[in-house]
Amino acid sequence: MNGRHTRGGGATGRIAVALAAAGALTAGIGVWAALGEDDDRCLPDARLVAPCGAWWGAYVPHDADSSLTRPVYAFEERIGRRLDLVYTYHDMSGSPEDGTLLTPDEVELGRDRLLMLAWESTVWTEKHHANWTEKQLGWKNIASGRYDASVIDPQARRLKEYGKRVFFSFDQEADFRIPEGAGTPEEYVAAYRHLHDRFRELGVTNVVWVWTVSGWTGNAATMKALYPGDAYVDWIGMDQYNYYLCHKSPDWLDFEKSQRPGYDWLRKNVSADKPIMFSEFSTAPDPDRPERQREWYEKIPEVAPSLPEAKAYVHWNRAVPGPGCDLTVNSGPALEGYRTAGRAPWFRQPLPER
Repeated sequence: MNGRHTRGGGATGRIAVALAAAGALTAGIGVWAALGEDDDRCLPDARLVAPCGAWWGAYVPHDADSSLTRPVYAFEERIGRRLDLVYTYHDMSGSPEDGTLLTPDEVELGRDRLLMLAWESTVWTEKHHANWTEKQLGWKNIASGRYDASVIDPQARRLKEYGKRVFFSFDQEADFRIPEGAGTPEEYVAAYRHLHDRFRELGVTNVVWVWTVSGWTGNAATMKALYPGDAYVDWIGMDQYNYYLCHKSPDWLDFEKSQRPGYDWLRKNVSADKPIMFSEFSTAPDPDRPERQREWYEKIPEVAPSLPEAKAYVHWNRAVPGPGCDLTVNSGPALEGYRTAGRAPWFRQPLPER
C-alpha cells in the first residue's frame, strides 16, 4: 500500500528456456508428491522458508469500517482457499488504525496464517493511506535514534509480546522513496541497521527481516547501494507487475517476463543465498482480450519451480490510481486464473505453529 507503482512493470524480461522450465516443474511436483504436504521435511525453517514450495499470500485492503478480517475472509471465500500469508502496511503514527503493530485484526488472522508487516517511516495523511499522501520522518532521523522512545520501542515491544514469527519489512520499495525525500541510500542503510539492532537490544527475536525493493532493473545501482548487508537480511522482497496499459506501459508481460528479470538480477547482484519474496505482484487487464488475465495467473504454477528461491508469492489486491489500473482478482477471468494457481501443490505448504 505504498502508491509507488510507477515504473516497475516496464522492465524488459528474458524468456526462460522452455525445456528447462518444464523439467523444473516436473521435478518440483515430484518432490512435493514424494514428501506429501504434511511431511516433516516440508516444514519451514527458522527463517520461514518452505522447502517444498512457496507461500501463497495477498495484500487485501481494509473495508470502509476499518475491518481487515472481513475483507480477508471474503477474499478467501472467493479464491477457494485460506491464504498462507496476509500482508499489511503501517505508518509510524502510533494510531490504532495504522500505526500499531499488531492490530487486533492482525492478531486474529495470525492464528491460522503468517503475517507480513511493512512499516513505513512516514505518517499518512489519511487513514489507511487512502490517497497515498504522507509526511516523511526521514531516514537520518530514524538512524539517529530520534524516534526510539516515542515510536520504535513501543511497537517493538508489541511485536515481542505477540511471540509468533512474523515477516517484517522496513520501508519497502526504498529505491522509489529517495525522490520523495526519505533520504540517501547511505541514510537508509543506517536507518535499517538501527531498527534491526534496536529490536535485537529489546529482545525481539520473532522477526524475520525482509529487505524490499522494487526489483526494477532500471534502479539497479540504487538498489545495490540500499542493501544493508547479509547479516541484517533474512529475505529479499521485490514488487513487480504487468502494468500493460496502466501507467502507459507499452508491452504485455506474462508472469515470467514480469518477474524473472528482477529475480535474476537480485540473485546475481545482491545475494545468491537469500530467499526471494514476490512481495507485491499482479497484472492489469487487457480490455481487448479479457482472457489474458486468467492465462497470466494460470501460468504461475508452471513458472514457479524454475524460480526455486522465490518462496512467497503475495498478490496486491487493490486498484492503484490511473485508468486501467484495477489490479484486483475479485471477479471475472482474473479471479478464475488466480483460483486455479492457488490450487497448485507448490502453494500448499504446512504452516509453522509458531
